[in-house]
Amino acid sequence: MDFTKVSENLTKHGFAVSTFATKEAAAEYLNGAIDGKTVGFGGSCTLEEMGLYDSLSAHNTVYWHWKGTPVGTEAGFAQVYLLSANGLSETGEIINIDGRGNRVAASMFGHEKVYFVIGKNKLAPTYDEALFRARNIAAPKNAQRLSKKTPCAIKGDRCYNCSSPDRICRGLVVLWETMMDIQMEVVLVDEDLGY
Repeated sequence: MDFTKVSENLTKHGFAVSTFATKEAAAEYLNGAIDGKTVGFGGSCTLEEMGLYDSLSAHNTVYWHWKGTPVGTEAGFAQVYLLSANGLSETGEIINIDGRGNRVAASMFGHEKVYFVIGKNKLAPTYDEALFRARNIAAPKNAQRLSKKTPCAIKGDRCYNCSSPDRICRGLVVLWETMMDIQMEVVLVDEDLGY
């Protein structure tokens, strides 16, 4: 995939950008770039598929609620934070939807550096299409993965903007630019990763 347009737009918005052909190459890059730090992980099938928890844990202190760390505690205050995105537009907007808020809050505040690791399947031409993808592709798949009793999880086809107590779509964050005083890097991978 040609990441030229999205890379140019992300760079204009203040993001550092790295591109990789494979998840293994991206994982090797991150494993070399992050050393001797406290590292927080947002809930991410992408990071899990890349095996980053194990490799980074060998020489960093890594906090991830999927691996036993309580939600919203140490991970939110780590020096480095890693997550993916539910949608990325070629125009350079990064979109994330969250139910608890720990992942989206941590993506915007409190770290020396934040890495967004994003597979090619998350990329859409426009902001509206990236938002559509986040709501109608990523959210239903995540609701299914979490065994939620929501219309999107049951039918698996789209967002129903439901009022279910199990709803995982409770907050939306769009990054148009990097946040002040935080280094932010987008790691683009030319493979389908996560939802």
